[in-house]
Amino acid sequence: MIPLELYILLASIMFTIGLYGLITQKNGVKLMMCIELLLNSANINLVAFSAYQPNMNGQVFALFSIALAAAEAGVGFAILIALYRLYGTIDLDNISAMRW
Repeated sequence: MIPLELYILLASIMFTIGLYGLITQKNGVKLMMCIELLLNSANINLVAFSAYQPNMNGQVFALFSIALAAAEAGVGFAILIALYRLYGTIDLDNISAMRW
């Protein structure tokens, strides 16, 4: 069995990459991918801790989190497509629709 520390290390590396991308990227699609990395790192932690416990609560919660991430991705990409049709770009610095 793989030690729990390796799962935590993998999840922390994924979370760090996702957080760095979320802070530095300006492209809408890349931002969505970074958010997915953040959510998947949390899912890895949930499943890893659930595997080392006698209950299945973490795995069930991870399934709900995956469903929530899929819904978030669908809505996010729909918003990006609408912004692209309106402005012709998905670079979020050039879009001023949500600013005062």
